[in-house]
Amino acid sequence: MAAGEGVAIERIVSAGHATPAGVWLEQDRDEWVVLLEGEAELEYEDGSRVRLSSGDNLVIPGGTRHRVEWTRADPPCIWLAVHAPELRTAEDAR
Repeated sequence: MAAGEGVAIERIVSAGHATPAGVWLEQDRDEWVVLLEGEAELEYEDGSRVRLSSGDNLVIPGGTRHRVEWTRADPPCIWLAVHAPELRTAEDAR
């Protein structure tokens, strides 16, 4: 969608998607994601999981290995992701 020095913004649509077993995602910058529509579950390398529904958001710190465990197919998941250094949620700022 957009990118600038140290920042990238992307829209992701996934329907019934999962990261293949044994494959981990890892970015060098923090990633803030908001699930605009749908349901999904993320898994971190330490085994912890986070289930997301429409409107939920979180920051995945740079260097954190994670994967998409599953996404609902109907309705498809629509994500907005912002990649940038040192992100935090509004709740973290309080």
